[in-house]
Amino acid sequence: MTDIKPLLIELGTEELPVKALPGLAQAFFDGVIAALDKRGINVVRGDAKPLYTPRRLAVLLPGVAAEQPEQRGEVLGPYLNIALDADGQPTKALQGFAAKAGVAWTALEKTTDAKGERFVHRTVTAGATTAALLPEVLREAIAAMPIPKPMRWGAHAYAFARPVHWLVALHGDTVVEAELFGARAGRDSRGHRFMHDAPVAIAAPGDYVETLRAASVLVDPDARRRTIADAVETAAHAVGGHARIEADNLEQVNCLVEWPSAVTCTFEAAFLAVPQEALIATMEANQKFFPVLRDGRLTEHFIGIANIVSKDPAEVAKGYERVIRPRFADAKFFFDEDLKQGLSAMNEGLRTVTYQAKLGSIADKVARVAALAQAIAPQVGVDAALAQRAAQLSKADLQSRMVGEFPELQGIAGRDYARHDPALAGLSDDDRSALANALDEAWQPRFAGDDIALSTLGKVLAIAERLDTLAGGFAAGLKPTGNKDPFALRRTALGLARTLIESGFDLDLHRLLATAVERVGALPTGKDGATVSADAGELYDFVLERLKGYYADRGVPAAHLSAVAALRPASLYDLDRRIDAIGTFAQLPEAAALAAADKRIRNILRKADDAIPDAVDAALLREPAEAALAEAVAAAHGETGPALAQGDYVAALTRLARLRPQVDAFFDAVMVNVDDPALRGNRLALLQGLADRLGSVAAIGHLSA
Repeated sequence: MTDIKPLLIELGTEELPVKALPGLAQAFFDGVIAALDKRGINVVRGDAKPLYTPRRLAVLLPGVAAEQPEQRGEVLGPYLNIALDADGQPTKALQGFAAKAGVAWTALEKTTDAKGERFVHRTVTAGATTAALLPEVLREAIAAMPIPKPMRWGAHAYAFARPVHWLVALHGDTVVEAELFGARAGRDSRGHRFMHDAPVAIAAPGDYVETLRAASVLVDPDARRRTIADAVETAAHAVGGHARIEADNLEQVNCLVEWPSAVTCTFEAAFLAVPQEALIATMEANQKFFPVLRDGRLTEHFIGIANIVSKDPAEVAKGYERVIRPRFADAKFFFDEDLKQGLSAMNEGLRTVTYQAKLGSIADKVARVAALAQAIAPQVGVDAALAQRAAQLSKADLQSRMVGEFPELQGIAGRDYARHDPALAGLSDDDRSALANALDEAWQPRFAGDDIALSTLGKVLAIAERLDTLAGGFAAGLKPTGNKDPFALRRTALGLARTLIESGFDLDLHRLLATAVERVGALPTGKDGATVSADAGELYDFVLERLKGYYADRGVPAAHLSAVAALRPASLYDLDRRIDAIGTFAQLPEAAALAAADKRIRNILRKADDAIPDAVDAALLREPAEAALAEAVAAAHGETGPALAQGDYVAALTRLARLRPQVDAFFDAVMVNVDDPALRGNRLALLQGLADRLGSVAAIGHLSA
């Protein structure tokens, strides 16, 4: 067995692009392993993972074989009827094949395939050493890396994400001869640019992480990430708060530093009058700082992460504070100017802003949404006039300076402006607060995993907004195709479905979509005067399609959704309750048999040529099994009726499960399609009644494989 030794490869560069760094490191790691595997070199991966900092990409594997295994080759030659003449002597074809292989023809072996026997040249050669193969392994791994904008430097012809300055390649404690981008492999890495600006010799791969730690470099990204999070939280606790640490912000900071150090900073408390979301967005998106909150509210503190342990942290803090102050001042100016204008005044400007060429202005959309909200509100216990007024203001903040600078504050800005708008002074404090909050909540869920609106009024606005967007999008010909969804209609449909289901609103989606389609109306399609409008049924199907992923994420089998969706329930909240009931039913021992029976029954009914009677004639029940089933079905109808009326689908299905013995006995003993038309019709009527009740909650036949 060949020797197994740890392998270290480190590529040292100028600072790599922040957002691309994790992907580059993973690609380099995967590429090296793939190239080794391709050459048959045994790799002991263990728990190895990509190691990286802004200035380096590293692959550290606990075990890599010293050489390839023996390499076996096989080249197929001519068939015997071509290779040998009548006297058994080699033809020119065989002589040429042997000469090319470099052996006498008598040294060739024979093999047989589907066409017959033929000559073959087999070889066995010693495997190459890993050291000899490593240069091409590295080149292959580099070539496979996704580098969007390769950079050239010096007078060289090669290019990489950033200029390369050093290369470490160690197999065991031995340097492997290799070269990349003009850098020859050695054992010298580099320490921190400022805190240890000197070569760092790596004695062996196993020493790599700790040797760099001693040189003020945390090369393990997971360890560096934990260090940053711990330091930020500790600094925040020191000023009486807790840090807001978003995963994306943390990851970007992690890719900016090699030796993180937390620096506590402050800003003027006067800036806290600005919506905190604007200040947080500035700190996180523009400067990669971590805001400090107390009881959910932003404080005047924030934490910066320096890539150095400074002798004078106060000076570093001043620099961070100096950078952030102008952005905060701009935000406060925008906020103050918007307050002077007022939310109601902003609304007037929406008449001149196009929403979509065929759908008119944003003001036109607002009018449609307001009408929908007014119609929905009484159905869920909300004042219709308040819902209409809230909807009328739901897009006003798009005209604000704040949203112009911070688009992500749509709704949030409107919420804060509504709280100060003199035009809303006539509302009670409770109504004004509800309206303001609804302007923010109407945008929820804003992203995958986000919560739906919290308040009932907010849910009404969220539903009305999405109904109009879907109806308008389809009417305007913006239906998604393939990967294209320019109007984000898939996300809109899922947001609508989630709000209806998770709010517990038992609303008729068929009617809501039809109303939305009616309000959009027919739209002109071109100069010929033709018009087009959305189809409410198609929109309903589109919304149901979005639920496949939603329920899959909740662990609901696809068959459970399809069983309920087959009934096309008017209420998605009711659909959700039926899916829960089907989940319970599927666990019953009778479920599989009844599902198979339901599928069989529907096939029989579908193929029936005769008209099926409306009721079962007891006088025509000749067989004991059909009489027993008729009695059991009648009893089930009576006993499940109240449960179905109350929406107790679990109770209904549990009762129906008790029909299994009679159903099994019927199919064992009774022929449905007999010659006598009266008997046949009566038995079909019995099966129709059974199918109607079995399908009262869902098309349970979908549960049958």
